[in-house]
Amino acid sequence: MTALNVDVDPTRIDVHAATSSAGCTVSVSGEVDSATAPGLRGCLLEVLARPGTTTVEVDLRGVTFLDSAGLSALATAHRSALASGRDLRMRCGTTRAVARPLRITGLWDVFTIID
Repeated sequence: MTALNVDVDPTRIDVHAATSSAGCTVSVSGEVDSATAPGLRGCLLEVLARPGTTTVEVDLRGVTFLDSAGLSALATAHRSALASGRDLRMRCGTTRAVARPLRITGLWDVFTIID
């Protein structure tokens, strides 16, 4: 298993990517906004570009705030996954901070939500 840590701003967001034979899981916690979304986008695009990675799960259960910049980062990763034939899945749990913006924007029905 390999791991990639992105230190965007430790007081606002924490992103960890761990790769195993089953694919890659990117765990995100904290606030995903205009200041932190570029780091998340970069991490997701880097993971999706890895040779041999076919499935990427984004665990958003630790996200406490998600704005339009965060939604854009997730949408960019989704488009990249589609273009490269990769499977991008989102794990949101019952976190209102994530589920509500995804539902309001219609992205809930576009992304593959696995819980």
